[in-house]
This record gives sequence, structure tokens and C-alpha cells, in this order.
Amino acid sequence: MLNQRALTYLNEVIRRGSLRRAAAHLNVDASAVSRQLKALEEELDTQLCERHGRGMRATAAGQLLVHHFHAQRASEEAVLSQLMALQSLTKGEVRIAVGEGFIADLIAAPLGTFMSAFSGINVEIRMAGVNEAMSLLKDREVDIALLYAPPVDPQLFCHVETRQPLDVIVPPNHPLSDLNRPVTLHDLTGWPLALMDNPFGMRQMVNMVAHQERIHLEARLHTNSVSVLKNFVRSGIGVTFMPELTVADEIERGEIFTLPMQYPVMNGTRAQIVSLKGQELPVASITCIDHLHKGMRFFSADAPRLLQ
Repeated sequence: MLNQRALTYLNEVIRRGSLRRAAAHLNVDASAVSRQLKALEEELDTQLCERHGRGMRATAAGQLLVHHFHAQRASEEAVLSQLMALQSLTKGEVRIAVGEGFIADLIAAPLGTFMSAFSGINVEIRMAGVNEAMSLLKDREVDIALLYAPPVDPQLFCHVETRQPLDVIVPPNHPLSDLNRPVTLHDLTGWPLALMDNPFGMRQMVNMVAHQERIHLEARLHTNSVSVLKNFVRSGIGVTFMPELTVADEIERGEIFTLPMQYPVMNGTRAQIVSLKGQELPVASITCIDHLHKGMRFFSADAPRLLQ
């Protein structure tokens, strides 16, 4: 049986990049961490870490052990969660990474009904762009993530996927509304444009199409906030890109209009609920995924305009 404390210390050293940072996080002396790692290396007769610059990184053997450690922890959590399931999910925790564009849909009803139905389950929500959300999953900081326009990643498992096109959103009576055809990036030339920052799925999708079309988009406003983008358009300053459901309330009030783009890749943009492939999810997380699938408009069906 491998020493669990040594595996825990090894995991933190690799995750934090140094003995000192690992020791500080674990609230133990760096010498104690060093002794445990040395004893584990002697037991296995193989090197698990190596110096890299000012820090430490895993050898192939170290990476294998850390993967085993995470799989073991996930398996234990899954067993415990199944025991909790026998107690009608009276206890548990769900950690979710979510982009800001999903928040209105999440808060509107599904989150509240889930927490009411399972009063013993605590929920932690981390706001994150698509890149950060995927990293949080891989670092096991969250259990599930709600992603918009994610890149293909073989380390992730998709539980739910719907088609949510990335549209242009414009103020009421904007001249682009008179085109009577799908909008191109060339059509946006001359209009004040706002864009999300690069770590977000919406921006990455726009960048990909602009590159394919060999168009340089000059943005007047860059932001990491969906709310800022909405207000930019609602106030009449300019235009931006957003899925229909993110601005559903504004559309209903007549404050914003959506216009489809001509590019198939933008019209095929996906929203997904994902977890780390190979990780056994606790019952609380599985139950939450099912609840969000049924309750969130983003995940219960494709975009409204595709169903008309």
C-alpha cells in the first residue's frame, strides 16, 4: 500500500511547482515534505520529481503516481457519494465553473429549485472563461463546467450539448437590421465594435472566423464582462457578438436585437456541460447535471431561433 501522506505531498509539490509552496499550502515544514518524497522514491526505487528552474516538476513516474492519486481520490469520493445517495442526498457539495453568459439562465430557476430540492447539498460557483474553466476541471478545483464554444479536448467528457449560435447583437433600429440576410464580418466595418477578452469562447470563435476570412476586427471596447457588452449595445454605442439566450430578457423588452451570421461555424456553436474524463463524479454532481439539463434553457434544447 502506497503511503497516502507521501502521495498527497507529491501531488501538492507538482501542483504548486515547488517544495516551499507545497509546504506552505499544506501548513507543514518543507523538510517534512522533502522527507516524505525521499522515502517514497526509495520505496519505489525511482525518481519522482526533478529540479526545473527555481521549482520542481514531475518525472514520468511522478505523473503516473499523481494520476493514480487523483483516480483513487475520485473513486473514494464516488463511493462516499453513493452512500450519501442511499440517504436521499442529505449531504454533499457541487463545484461548478460557469461563464457569465450562463448566469441569468442558471439563476432564473434551476439553481434555486435544485437547492430547495436538495437542501443538504452545498453549491460552489466559480465564474470563469472557457480556458480557465477547463483548467479548473483538470486541476480538480471544480466537478463540472458549463462551457460556451469550447475547443475540442480529449481530457473532457461532455454530458450535455446543445447548439447555441453566436449572433451579432445590435440596438433597436440599427441599419444592420435592414440587410435582410445573414451578417458578414465585412458588414461590421465602420460600426463601433465591442469584444470579449481572448480567454472566452465567444472571442475565440470570432477570432477563428476573422482569421479564416482574413479580416482584422478593430474593437473600440475590450472587456471580460458580459454585462458591459450588453450595456454597450443597449445604450446604442455599438454592436457585439452573443448567443441569443444570453440576451433573452433584453430581447423580450425590445432593448436588443439579434442578427444571424452567415458563417456555418458560428451558427453551429455549442454549449456544453462537461466534467473530467475518467473521473467518477459524486452523486450530487450527477444529480445537478441532470437538473441543469432539464431546467436551463441553454441545455434543455437548441437556441430558440433554431426551433422556430
